[in-house]
Amino acid sequence: MTTQAEFDGERVEVAPGGEATAIFTVRNNTDIVEAYEFEVVGECADWTAVIPERLPVYPGEQGTVTLVLRPPQSSEVPAGEVPLAVRVVPVEQPDLVAVPETTVVIAPFHRFRGALTPQRRRAWRSGRFVVSVHDQGNTPIAVPLAATDPAEELAFSFDSERLALNPGDRTEVRLRVRAGGLIWFGKPASKPFHVTASGSTEEAEAEELDGELVQLPLLPRWLLALLGLLLALLLLWYALVLPELTSAAQEAARRQTEQMVADGELAPPQPPAEEPPPGEPGGGEPPPPANPAATGQQHSATIEVNTRPGGAGARSYAVPEGQDFYVTDLVLANYQGDEGLLTIEFDGRTITTIALETFRNQDYHWVTPIKVPSEAAIEATVRCARPGTPPYGPTEARCVQQLNVSGTVAPAPR
Repeated sequence: MTTQAEFDGERVEVAPGGEATAIFTVRNNTDIVEAYEFEVVGECADWTAVIPERLPVYPGEQGTVTLVLRPPQSSEVPAGEVPLAVRVVPVEQPDLVAVPETTVVIAPFHRFRGALTPQRRRAWRSGRFVVSVHDQGNTPIAVPLAATDPAEELAFSFDSERLALNPGDRTEVRLRVRAGGLIWFGKPASKPFHVTASGSTEEAEAEELDGELVQLPLLPRWLLALLGLLLALLLLWYALVLPELTSAAQEAARRQTEQMVADGELAPPQPPAEEPPPGEPGGGEPPPPANPAATGQQHSATIEVNTRPGGAGARSYAVPEGQDFYVTDLVLANYQGDEGLLTIEFDGRTITTIALETFRNQDYHWVTPIKVPSEAAIEATVRCARPGTPPYGPTEARCVQQLNVSGTVAPAPR
């Protein structure tokens, strides 16, 4: 004794958003009156109804059951073949279950939606937009993108000009819109454009997305008016005010001079003396410049003093013969951090005496150069109390000081 159930056909075709029916027959091969209940299993269960929900059948008889298929028009119901099965459960003898099977063929449909964000962008020359496309169909689709403007004044650049989407996918593409040139001054200019997202099949309707680039002027109108006003004031100053001020100042100076001459405070102006021609007394070339340091050549010297602890040492530099050394800069280096006393002398004159532990680097600069005559000495004397510890190693055995003297040298006068 068994329960027998089978579908009338091998497959059922249905379109999303539409309706289709599938019929199967249930035969009671037992010797009692049996009632049968039905349970749809598989992916089609959510959108399949069974009519009737309970079917009584006499022994040796059979009955028919209708399945109503209503798949939603959604990307969650992909196109293609889907198995459909129904558990036929006898109420009196539930162990005699039958499971008839068939195949549901879901037809494809194409639908997508597009959006442009933002719809309006304000910029001097170029603006960036985002085109988003959502595949709401139940089959993969390719969506080409294109952009145009009625005035043909804009250039468009997509990150990708063709999108491939699976059902339910949402993709964003960046779009750059660029105007042909700058607007230097005036009013903002509105430049509308259209983005077209067309489907790869005739069933998918194209999406027209409207956008707008508002091109701003570099110089606003109020700034242009302000520049014009400033230019007019400047021309007025040079044309009217400045000549009057100059004339008044010259007249006041002339009157003051005449009054001082009349009061005897100022000698009358003398006519300019004629310059004697070359070769005559008083003629010839102009005298040499009074400051030889200004016309000399750059020169520098380095003195290093190496001294044992508790002792004193001196080193000197002699100015070249026939040259005067005009010193403007003196740089001292105590890179070991030694302790002691440093004395610097120019031609026997003490320039400075400084404790070594008070500096690591020290510099002196003079606006008026210090002259060291030809063959005179620049001398550094170090009294080493204790060698220091440099940053890169252990304590040194001797004190080491370096001096750099720079300035200009010029020929010594004869």
